[in-house]
Amino acid sequence: MVHAQYIVDGSGKRVSVILPVKDYESMLDKIEELEDIRIYDEVKAKNEKSILLEDYVRKRTRKHA
Repeated sequence: MVHAQYIVDGSGKRVSVILPVKDYESMLDKIEELEDIRIYDEVKAKNEKSILLEDYVRKRTRKHA
């Protein structure tokens, strides 16, 4: 559970939020994980042929040599 405090304007409308660092960092971790999942799903949907990382690095190194 996130423990937030709100900053309100003169009419009582919430305009900002204060979070404990632990909650904030947890939210960032979850957002990053969701972004990784989204990217994985995008790549997987392309059904492209995969190659080994070592082969890719070797190919890139030769290309820029």
